[in-house]
Amino acid sequence: MPKTKAPRNRTLTLEENEIPELKKRLLNIEDLSGYFHSDTELLQPATSDDKNAFSPILDKTINADLLEALPLLPDGFADLIIIDPPYNLTKDFHGNKFNARTESRYDDYLATWFPLVCKKLKPTGSLYICGDWKCTSSLQRAVEKELTILNRITWQREKGRGAASNWKNSMEDIWFAVKNPNDYYFDVEAVKMKRKVIAPYKENGKPKDWDESEEGNFRLTYPGNFWDDISIPFWSMPENTDHPTQKPEKLYAKLVLASSRPGDIVFDPFLGSGTASVVAKKLGRHYVGVEQNEEYCLWAEKRLSRAENDKSIQGYSDGVFWERNSLSNQKKSNHRLTQMYTD
Repeated sequence: MPKTKAPRNRTLTLEENEIPELKKRLLNIEDLSGYFHSDTELLQPATSDDKNAFSPILDKTINADLLEALPLLPDGFADLIIIDPPYNLTKDFHGNKFNARTESRYDDYLATWFPLVCKKLKPTGSLYICGDWKCTSSLQRAVEKELTILNRITWQREKGRGAASNWKNSMEDIWFAVKNPNDYYFDVEAVKMKRKVIAPYKENGKPKDWDESEEGNFRLTYPGNFWDDISIPFWSMPENTDHPTQKPEKLYAKLVLASSRPGDIVFDPFLGSGTASVVAKKLGRHYVGVEQNEEYCLWAEKRLSRAENDKSIQGYSDGVFWERNSLSNQKKSNHRLTQMYTD
């Protein structure tokens, strides 16, 4: 018997009549070869700031094996690269199985593609790569060989019941690195967090470093490198898919806003169900994604089509990131903004 979704289950699905049109949007290896190769010579753009040189791949999902696609992509096209590679775990990605291996062999695996990915980054670009406790040391070693590491973000991944014989794995890392530590873009004002003030302090009867509002007392704070405000996509969220390791839109929104400008190019070489591209589109950036699983590519394209009319990102509104479980206050804030623009 086919499964029937519960009424409140908003997990993305594909209808048979949608697939042909979604497939037309994808690029493949043959497309890339035609765009950037002539007599087997890679055509490099005259300037990395000329986006017209990258127009064949701009805002596209490339359905291909990464090792085949990378040599066909121009160097220096990406302002920001976000990578969520297979962790050193045995995981079935809907038929494409990745097997856990020794640490040294995982290092070797990273070496087959990470240096090539770094070549796609602009001289002033930034890169973020995700991992868990088991593979994070390998990621650090790989990144240090190619770039300058500026920080390690740790975020709370609160999902799953845990194990009876070990501590529950509820944290993940994101390594932040740049090509030139003296010349890169970072906008801290774009990623402030709105936190509820538990013990408001007043000076001369007026709030000090916090604001009173109808929704409560809040303070805008600068972000640290520990994030505890992220919700993993689940069945009642419209961004949710059946991808086994889908990253939240809110998580990537912080990276995109902090390390790229509107109109910049965001590249994800392990696109999965499309979160990096979708977030880039919602925030006014260009995107390029590579993914070998065709079904995941179609999920990404459907999410991108939805983003034409829905720019919302759960947990981000009114130009700030809200604490987890503060949705009611976000809705009030959005309603207030809507009234401002319609009155």
